[in-house]
Amino acid sequence: MKIWFVNQYAIPPQQAGPMRHYSLAKELVTLGHEVTIVASSFDHVTQKETRLIAEKPFELEVIDGVRFLWLYTPPYKGNSLARVKNMLAFSWQVAFGRALGTLGKPDAVVGSSPHLFGAMAAWVRAKQLRVPFVLEIRDLWPQSLIDLGNYSERHPIVLALTVIERWLYRFSDHIVAVLPGIHEPVARKGGHPERITWIPNGVGDLPALTPSAKKDDGTFIIMYAGTHGLANGLDLVLDSAKQLATQPETRPVRFVFMGDGPERQRLMERARQEGIGNVVFEPPVPKSQVYGKLAQADAYLLVLQDSPVFQWGVSPNKLFDYMAMRKPTLFGINTPFNPVKQSGAGLTFSPGDPASLPQAVTELLRLPPDKHAEMGLAGRQYVNEKHHFTNLALKYQHVFFQVARR
Repeated sequence: MKIWFVNQYAIPPQQAGPMRHYSLAKELVTLGHEVTIVASSFDHVTQKETRLIAEKPFELEVIDGVRFLWLYTPPYKGNSLARVKNMLAFSWQVAFGRALGTLGKPDAVVGSSPHLFGAMAAWVRAKQLRVPFVLEIRDLWPQSLIDLGNYSERHPIVLALTVIERWLYRFSDHIVAVLPGIHEPVARKGGHPERITWIPNGVGDLPALTPSAKKDDGTFIIMYAGTHGLANGLDLVLDSAKQLATQPETRPVRFVFMGDGPERQRLMERARQEGIGNVVFEPPVPKSQVYGKLAQADAYLLVLQDSPVFQWGVSPNKLFDYMAMRKPTLFGINTPFNPVKQSGAGLTFSPGDPASLPQAVTELLRLPPDKHAEMGLAGRQYVNEKHHFTNLALKYQHVFFQVARR
């Protein structure tokens, strides 16, 4: 089959950030499909142009057998009006631009929803071509704006996104949910319950189990690797770092933040002003180098704001990278869907309780090394069984066969 994945922020392994669609596409190519990822050449993580100029609006590139159609979109910084313009420019090209016309006719189009404008544009193009459309829901929009961004339910942007959301749920040929508990709210808003499939994020080639690359100076290193955004609740980590620095633990603790995002500069400035010396900020690295960096830590950290939007679950790429490294993970998300607790891969803390993370760190420090190893092995086995992209691609292939028959 010829398959298109439309995701403005999709990237290859040479760049830093999530690689869900590259990893899925690579596995689907192995299964005999031709896969094209339609994405923007403007890197959302670094907020820099990677390939194109305005005079060269698109380019087709093949990476490891996966076809990338890069579209030029105007630059932006932060969550500004320029970013909205960037989203709309990408969406217009997907729906009506000539670049996609150079690809021929696909057998199915997947519209992913880092934002709904791009997914809606993919639906429009699929209907023009009279081919099946699969909606991939990564987050619940616009509910995330209401719960995390404090937008009113009557805000014009929220109202517009609500119309798009319900339209896509109702008129998609199939819905792929990245979050495990999303079936109920999607069905309530018009999605067909029997046409919803859960396909979470995962890992591709598992990292080799080599000795730790960290320099053992007696410091216990806890690493956070990922976006520094509003939803990530990283001020809690700075608060915890300050508290732990004043406690006479058996081992000193250092938090390492690796990545980028709109909150990064503010967090760095706060750490400097408040003299939080046991926090280090490192830049993002390409996916091909992530595991080497993760090997420098003793444990990993996943935290999100204490928000009701996570009641439907989470599926962050970094969580499965952590678990693949065979070291403990500290999980701080208020959700009933907790892979760390389910697998025994670490400890859970409450993001709404400022004392909870320091307590979890203290508990982890008191555990013997063989207990850390036991947690790490449990996480590794869990992702290998449930979140390996080889298996996830087979689930996607089944969806494509379903919509093709239908």
